[in-house]
Formats: sequence, structure tokens, C-alpha cells
Amino acid sequence: MSYLSRVDDYLHAAPLSGAEALDVGPFTLFRSTTIWPYYARPVPGSGATVTAADLEELRARCAELGLPFNLEWVVETCPSLGPAAAEAGLEVTEYPLLVLERADFTPLTTSLKCEILPATPDLLRQARAVADVGFGTPGTAIGEGGIEARDASAAESTDEKIAALVERAEAGLSITAGVYGDQGIVASGIHQPVGDASEIVGVATLPAMRRQGLGAAVTSCLVEHAFANGVELVLLSAGSDAIAAVYERVGFRRIGHAGAAEPAEPAE
Repeated sequence: MSYLSRVDDYLHAAPLSGAEALDVGPFTLFRSTTIWPYYARPVPGSGATVTAADLEELRARCAELGLPFNLEWVVETCPSLGPAAAEAGLEVTEYPLLVLERADFTPLTTSLKCEILPATPDLLRQARAVADVGFGTPGTAIGEGGIEARDASAAESTDEKIAALVERAEAGLSITAGVYGDQGIVASGIHQPVGDASEIVGVATLPAMRRQGLGAAVTSCLVEHAFANGVELVLLSAGSDAIAAVYERVGFRRIGHAGAAEPAEPAE
């Protein structure tokens, strides 16, 4: 089986830990059973040519169920979806898609402590806040978001959200790593194992702490844990070529593109 097919199969199976699958034309629509929203994906291996009419059927079904009209897919396994989504008026984005096998892993460390976090509410709340602050200022440039921004974000996280994070962590569905500075967690990330594959998601560093190799160190920690616990293939999608280069330092290599589509923001 090709890397693209293995990744596509993983990405189709991963949402099932928190959603039920509904068939809508050439798509599977994942209806969330948790507090997290999901999306639709083309059925792997179907070879279907997606049309704008298929997307209108999906849009109507999402509206009927009160679900967001969002899609994710592997571009190379469903090349018709991007053009059809654009024709349907959706905003289409493509991201570098990378994989890593055990033999190619290049461990990286930092002078700060990096470790897998236990499933405790306080630590997962702090790690989530790091991600929220980091993704609020995308990219790799040093910015102003630091410890105060992290703590303010942590205070805003609902107990329901944190309880959901703890539940997934206790079930082994989401494994979180954190890098510690003098004032707590300053970089974090997650891997989500399903069978012998796992995806790394949510790797973020507080903007004030960037350009110190912390994102690569978190990624390395997550990869090491995944390989030590039965995973044979690690995958991820990067927000940009610059971010992909961070992961390539750990041994990841590009195999294609992850696609995403959602309704365009209305013009102001």
C-alpha cells in the first residue's frame, strides 16, 4: 500500500473515536459525538470524481443536521475535489503533507525539559492554552504572546473542554507533550494513534519563545513516544513550507498535500 493510501485510511479512521460516520454521496460526513466539531471527507479508494452538485448535496445535509460545512482530504487521492469545491464557492487551502518511518527518525532535544504529560486537568489546560496562543499568531516569527497570554487563555477554557481533553488522554486517543520553561509549559503538541499509524497535531510554541527549536523538540518527543508504543508510520500536515521545514529536521518527508475547504468569509 502506498504512503498516500495509508495516510488516507488513517485520516478516515481517526474521527471515529469521537464521531459517527454518515454516507452522503461520495463523502463520509463525521457527526461529532463529543464537544469537538468534525468535517466530511471523500471515501478512500472510491475513485469518485467529485462535482459541485455532490458538494451541494453535502451542504444541504450539513444544514439539515446543523453541522459545519467543512471538508478535509488528501489532494493526490481525490484530485477532483479541490476544483469542485472552488466551483461551489468554497475557500480551498492546500498544506504540505509529510510522513516519517522509524528508520528515518532523527531525535532532537532542547536545553529545556520536554516530556509526555500525564492526563491531569491543570497540565492539559496549560498545554491547550499554549496551542491557542500559538495558533492565534500563526507562523514561525517571534511575537508578543508569552506567559501572561497563555495564562489568560487557560483561564478562559471551559471545564467541559478540559474534561474532554482528559477523557481522550486517559483513553490513549490523544497523547500530549510539553516543553517546560521556568514558568510552566511554553510549547506543546499532540499525537493521535490509530492502529499502527499516528498523526501529530497542534504543535505550537508561545510566540515570545519561538526560534529556539522548541517545536522540533516537542515533535521529536511525540515521535519517540509513538514509535515506542507500536506506531510504524507518523504523519502530519504543516501550515506552510517554513513550518514543514521544522518537521523535516526530525526526519519527516513530504509525500503530497492535505486539502481543506470551507465557506469563504463574507467580505466586509
